[in-house]
Amino acid sequence: MRYRLVKKGQAPPEDDWYRRSQETVMKVFLDDERETPDGWQRVYWPEEAIQLLETGSVEEISLDHDLGDDAHGTGYDVILWIEEAVALRGFNPPKITIHSANASAAEKMRAGVRAIERLAGR
Repeated sequence: MRYRLVKKGQAPPEDDWYRRSQETVMKVFLDDERETPDGWQRVYWPEEAIQLLETGSVEEISLDHDLGDDAHGTGYDVILWIEEAVALRGFNPPKITIHSANASAAEKMRAGVRAIERLAGR
């Protein structure tokens, strides 16, 4: 799966969540069904989460795995993007929480989080 790289400040004006991401640090909640916790910015698809991560404004991200349309991606795609960004570009990853009810996918995602933490020297 390929994602479009977005440079800071480059997004359509209708992307209000992206505009707000330029102004402050945020917590991002990737999920298709659960209620968004207070103080968190909700996104529904991996590419939205990745766009926000690219801004450098995300201090914490909570990921679901199954998002209702596997062709559109899963929470694991976000883990893979973060891992690659840390390994290849020195990206400073946010705190990552997994909240998926899919036990096997959640364990795979947690293994990815551990790899990210090792790469980031945490």
